[in-house]
Amino acid sequence: MTAERLWVNPDCGVKTRAWPEIRASLEHLVAAARTVRDELSRS
Repeated sequence: MTAERLWVNPDCGVKTRAWPEIRASLEHLVAAARTVRDELSRS
């Protein structure tokens, strides 16, 4: 799989959480996506 095909979909629990919790969750998702994309681009 190429890095361009990787998508993160934060569709679970976003509507039921408070903004501070959502922000932290989205920041973690972005960091994870960057890590995986970086690893995929090296292989």
